[in-house]
Amino acid sequence: QMTLSVVIVNYNVKYFLKQCLASVYNSERRLADGSELELDVWVVDNDSVDGSVETVRKDFPQVNLIENKENVGFAKANNMALHAISNHELRIMNADAPNNSKFKIQNSKFILLLNPDTVVERDTLVRCADFMTGHPDCGGLCVKMVDGDGRFLKESKRGFPTPEASFYKMSGLIHLFPHSRRVAAYYMGHLGEDDTNEIEIMPGAFLFFRREVYEKIGGLDENYFMYGEDIDFSWRIILAGYKNVYLPDTHIIHYKGESTRKGSMNYVYTFYNAMSIFVRKYYSGRDARLFNALLQMAIWARAALAGIERIGKRLAVPALDFTAAYGGFVLLKQLWASLGQGDINYYPRQYTLLVIPLYILILMLCSWLGGGYDRPVRPLRIVRGIGIGMLLLLAFYSLLDEGQRYSRMLLLAGSVWTLASTLLIRLALSAAGLKGFALRARKRGKTLIVGSTDETGRIRELCLKIGLPAGNLLTDSTLQPHRLQEVIRIEHIEEVVFCGADIDLQRIISLMTQLQTTGVEYKIAPAEGDYIIGSGGILSRDDLYLDNLDTVSTSSSRRRKRLFDLGTATLLLLASPLLIWPQHSKKQYLIHCLQVLAGHLTWVGHTGRQGIFSPADLAPDAPRETHNRLMLRYMRHYRTSTDATILLRNWNRI
Repeated sequence: QMTLSVVIVNYNVKYFLKQCLASVYNSERRLADGSELELDVWVVDNDSVDGSVETVRKDFPQVNLIENKENVGFAKANNMALHAISNHELRIMNADAPNNSKFKIQNSKFILLLNPDTVVERDTLVRCADFMTGHPDCGGLCVKMVDGDGRFLKESKRGFPTPEASFYKMSGLIHLFPHSRRVAAYYMGHLGEDDTNEIEIMPGAFLFFRREVYEKIGGLDENYFMYGEDIDFSWRIILAGYKNVYLPDTHIIHYKGESTRKGSMNYVYTFYNAMSIFVRKYYSGRDARLFNALLQMAIWARAALAGIERIGKRLAVPALDFTAAYGGFVLLKQLWASLGQGDINYYPRQYTLLVIPLYILILMLCSWLGGGYDRPVRPLRIVRGIGIGMLLLLAFYSLLDEGQRYSRMLLLAGSVWTLASTLLIRLALSAAGLKGFALRARKRGKTLIVGSTDETGRIRELCLKIGLPAGNLLTDSTLQPHRLQEVIRIEHIEEVVFCGADIDLQRIISLMTQLQTTGVEYKIAPAEGDYIIGSGGILSRDDLYLDNLDTVSTSSSRRRKRLFDLGTATLLLLASPLLIWPQHSKKQYLIHCLQVLAGHLTWVGHTGRQGIFSPADLAPDAPRETHNRLMLRYMRHYRTSTDATILLRNWNRI
């Protein structure tokens, strides 16, 4: 018998992990020589709060689970499992044992590092093992990867990141010459995506290698927290005298980008920092200086472009609102001065240059505080915000000296114009079809469920329980691409769900590849699962569609949270002469208040945001499972009152 150890590092992707493990355990085991492929699966969880650990323990008790108490990064987490494997701590369940109590110890011959947001075909593992057995010079192996919509992922095969290849990638020239041996060297574009070839760099999402390779070159370099470790490991395999091979005879689905946002500056910095580590390790002299200079230029260029784009997106609509409002105010001033006062120059210059802009900024600020700039657009929020702003201006106006009161009529008329122009701008943006500005909720398209009668009925019931309209759900048992294409076209299908219990993954990938020109989203409903998974999101009774919930990540929640932080930090600083004495650490009290005021920290942190306290402080002595549920509830149903409660309970530990 031949043993394959599969290592999966997980971080808050419970449903993807569950589907990934199911695909691994449902894989074929019969090798070409007639022997059986034994599986030894390891999951290393990096302090997930979504119930991943509990799911693995319940649904996959045969998995070797390593539960970290913090996110130690991809490389270190993989190395923890690799270290256990190398120390002969493998536990492969005896097929004859009635439960997990009987195990046999056996060394693995091959190791696979696998991302949790992947799904392997039934023959993927045996094909890789058979190829490795027949090619003793092959040290590492990767397969063809497609995304959740069946599109080929070009990072399935990559070349060594030379300064020239990296320049062509970072400059975007690679997109102009995608099949050039020189310009597209980063993705080895000159090699066909359906041809088996020797390559240089394998993706970390699926990295299949011999155990003897690991024993010779060691594990992943832990200097890389995320990104770059696969490049480093692949190159060390080649330096050790082995070959890396791209094998497109079998596929995997990689729901790319579930845990990272490729366009974010955090991703840009992390990725290029990893490349910089690689350069320092493998380059020297002039080449190293040139490469590092290139990387720094790329980081600053991307940072500048991202900053300009971010500022432009955030300020474009407010700038348009301000311009329209200012133009209306000035026009009204001119008309009122000419018709009402008989002198077009009746109002002083400072009224036009200072007072009117101040009026508009106050109205816009009230609109922003009321959610007038949140997306999707809600006209009532704009009316309410600007209306409150107008009342505040009138109240403030009545307190001014007689000499500073220019015209109550202009103030009222200008405020009404500001409201009207703001709504007209939203109407124009909605008519232009810009995302997030639709004044009416978009009608959800139809969903086509493909599978047998029994299974499509089960998935239909799941969709109905979740709240999808019955009229939007269609079923079909046909697996002919041309017929499905016609159904999608005629019925205006927006989403296709394949029943995993009826359709083999290889067939699903084939159908997605053939139907990808339709522009629909594809999802898979695992057998016996109460969820549907795809690159567009996860549909389940627990999670629903999270964008419909008042999550902590929404604009309104972030604004309320920031305003709470600002207000409380200011009050705590003002009251520090009294409140500082009962504090456990008086110095820390002042530091934390200043850090929250500056926005470096928040009072109550959550996944992705560092804080002084956490939702777990509501029940500090409760078990870890309760803390995880508190965190999930906090993130899904954010309330400012929760922050206030946590802060009050811990007021002497600030």
